[in-house]
Amino acid sequence: MEDIYFEQRKAKLVNWEKRQVAYPGRFEKSLTCQQVGQLADATTDIKAAGRLMSFRAMGKLVFANIQDSSGRVQISIQVDKVGQEEFTFFIHNLDIGDHIGIQGYMYTTKKGEKTLQVEKLVLLSKSLRTLPEKWHGLKDPELKARYRFLDLIMSEETRKRFQIRADMVRFIRGFLNTHQFTEVETPILQSASSGASARPFITHHNALDMPLYLRIAPETYLKRLVAGGYDRVFEIGKCFRNEGLDPSHLQEFTMLEFYAAYWNYRDNMRFSQQLIQEMLMETIGTLEITYQGQKLDFSGEWPEITYRDLVLKHTGIDLDCISTVEQLQATIQKKELGLPLDKYIGLGALIDALYKKYCRPHLVQPIFVTKHPTELVPLARRSDENPKVLDMFQVVVNTWEVVKAYSELVDPMDQKGRMLEQLELAKAGDDEAMMLEEDFILAMEYGMPPISGLGMGIDRFAALLTDSLNIRDLVYFPSLRAENGNLAQELANEEVPGAQTEGK
Repeated sequence: MEDIYFEQRKAKLVNWEKRQVAYPGRFEKSLTCQQVGQLADATTDIKAAGRLMSFRAMGKLVFANIQDSSGRVQISIQVDKVGQEEFTFFIHNLDIGDHIGIQGYMYTTKKGEKTLQVEKLVLLSKSLRTLPEKWHGLKDPELKARYRFLDLIMSEETRKRFQIRADMVRFIRGFLNTHQFTEVETPILQSASSGASARPFITHHNALDMPLYLRIAPETYLKRLVAGGYDRVFEIGKCFRNEGLDPSHLQEFTMLEFYAAYWNYRDNMRFSQQLIQEMLMETIGTLEITYQGQKLDFSGEWPEITYRDLVLKHTGIDLDCISTVEQLQATIQKKELGLPLDKYIGLGALIDALYKKYCRPHLVQPIFVTKHPTELVPLARRSDENPKVLDMFQVVVNTWEVVKAYSELVDPMDQKGRMLEQLELAKAGDDEAMMLEEDFILAMEYGMPPISGLGMGIDRFAALLTDSLNIRDLVYFPSLRAENGNLAQELANEEVPGAQTEGK
């Protein structure tokens, strides 16, 4: 069926080529569709352009809608305005999906619809493929992600979702600039995998003949810049972690990280709450959102609970009484908690698994989780009051970690010791252990001021704000399993093209 439509549209393109340049290089567009729809009646010499999204012929009159990035506007084509020959040509050679440029004047229909009366019309680009059925667009989530360009054409909801994400990022940049942070860039290709516990992607630099790793976090390079004299730095960029897929994880994702000299994690807690609350007000105009039917309230002061109290509450295990992985394994077995103990290498990995399975699923409203066990984050500063825990916090919402932050470890001797412990875990088979970075240790040895840093997953937070079930819906082109099929066949299987007409 699709091939028939394709051939028919190619024939119409030939007809257009006899009248004008088929794909002109420029059109003088004076207003967006949204702006056109706000003009007063009788405004003349309006030049607009967009994609034809509906087309309904009624005798000597056609009502249609064109769409650009700002929205849609209704247009009309009448025999007595363009002439019989032109009118007949348009009726037989325009298709849904064509890009057109028009010139005309505004009026309001009897039903009160602002409409642009066409006096001149040119084809800017012929749509050789039939768009998905208008009223439903693409229904299959896999197709929506694979062919995002079609999803954006057909779905106002998708366009709004990505606009909220863009507004969110724009606000964050402005907020940090206002607070004297400098935006910087750090390497995506790195000589060591560090900055977080994750399995890296590995590549090879042919010219230098050396292995490189796609960054899992920009942390150690941002800290080098603080050592170099920057008091406050931030980066919004791609990170890569070669781990499993689920609704809150992607292997390629966008991360905000910032670092502020002379702050501790308590300063950072106050600042991050302010950033998030102001971001919500600026982006969506409220501190209360609904995610998949669950109301989430970001207002006021968020509660705080220690990691130890959380684990004790939900598992009955007191981490203060645990000092070795063997002790924790025995306690888990005794309580019959059902974790596969042979899967986790090291005390930190087992504690983290315990927390993620039995504790985090209970955290729905925004909350600060603080004072994590030292084994969990090799780059965080130990607490002066209790060296077994870190000066650290996470913001957890809807069972998702949306922020991780801590007072940074700036003691080079302690840092090197903890990285060497990570090397031992790697030798034991932990493919998420961090690598030793001698250059990073060297920067520390020249002296780093007190620092607190923060990481926020942009895609994950945007999913919350847009009530999106999967963070993949906030990524224009997520990585997907390779398919042998083709677009035309997949879409033909998805749904039969419809008439896509509407009238006023």
